[in-house]
Amino acid sequence: MSILLAVQDWDSAGWVARFKRNAPDREIRLWPDATDYRGVRYAVCWKPPQGLLAKLPDLEVMFSLGAGVDAMMHDPELPDVPLVRIVDPSLTGRMTEWVVLQVLMHHRRQRVHDAHQRDKLWGRVPQPAADAVGVGIMGLGVLGRDAAEKLIGLGFDVAGWSRTPKDIAGVTCFHGEDGLRPFLARTDILVVLLPLTPDTQAMIDFDLLGGLRTDNHMGGAVLINAGRGGLQVEADILRALAEGNLSGATLDVFVEEPLPPESPFWTHPKVTVTPHVAAESDPDYLCTYILRQIENFEAGRPLENVVDRSLGY
Repeated sequence: MSILLAVQDWDSAGWVARFKRNAPDREIRLWPDATDYRGVRYAVCWKPPQGLLAKLPDLEVMFSLGAGVDAMMHDPELPDVPLVRIVDPSLTGRMTEWVVLQVLMHHRRQRVHDAHQRDKLWGRVPQPAADAVGVGIMGLGVLGRDAAEKLIGLGFDVAGWSRTPKDIAGVTCFHGEDGLRPFLARTDILVVLLPLTPDTQAMIDFDLLGGLRTDNHMGGAVLINAGRGGLQVEADILRALAEGNLSGATLDVFVEEPLPPESPFWTHPKVTVTPHVAAESDPDYLCTYILRQIENFEAGRPLENVVDRSLGY
C-alpha cells in the first residue's frame, strides 16, 4: 500500500514528513529518489514529469495536489485509473477573498487614488454604487459560485458563464457558445475562474475582450484572471489595454511562471500582478483529505471529486 509523492516546485521533504506523520503505517516513497515502483497503489502529484505515472504497474488512484489537473491531463501516457482533484474549503475562501479584493480595487478606483497620492493630488473620480456595476464570472464551479455569492452580498450585479447550464440564486446565468456574447455585453469586470482544457486554451483573446461593456465609470472593462495562465493570450491583453477595450487588469496567473523580468506586465501602469497566490491550499488539509480518500477507497466507498476526463476537470 505504498504512496508515491511526485512533487515539483514545492518542498518535497515537507510533504514526505507530513504524510509520514499522518500515515505512519504506510510506506511513503519520493520521486525521483524511488527507483522501484512495484507496490505503489497511490500517486500524489504536483506537475509530475510526463510518462512517470505510466511506470507504476500497481497504480490504482492518482491525486492532484492542486485544484487544477491540467498539468497531469497533458500527459499522453496518463494511466487509465481515477484521477482525483482537490476541493479545499480553505482554498475556496482564499480565492473568494482575492476576487473580492480585486473587484473592489477596480470598482473603487484604488489605482487612480494611489497615483493621486504619489502626486499629492486631492483628486476625485466618479464612484457609482455597486449595483450599477456588472461583474461577470467565467466558471461557475465551487470557486466561482462562492465568489459570486459574496459579490452579490456586496450589492454587485453578478452574472456567470459556464459550459453547461447552472442555476445560482441571484446570479444571471449564461452557458455555452450562444450565451457567451450576451454575458460579455453586460460585464464591466470580468473574473476568470475557468479550468484549463483544450476548449478553454487561449480563450481570453482580443475578440473576447472586445465583447465586454466599456461604457462605464472605469473608462473601459476590467479583466481579473486567477484561473490558469494558458487561458489568456497575453499579447491580446496588452493590445486591449493599449486600445482602450480594457481600462485595467489583475493577473495572478501567466503562460510562463515565474513571470520573466522582461514581461511588460511588471511595469504596466494599468496592470496589477500577483505571483499565483490567489488561493493557496493548506498542506495539512490536503494530506488529511488524500488519506481520507484512500481509506474510503479501500473500504469500498466511492472517491470524491474524480475528474471527468471527457471534460478535463
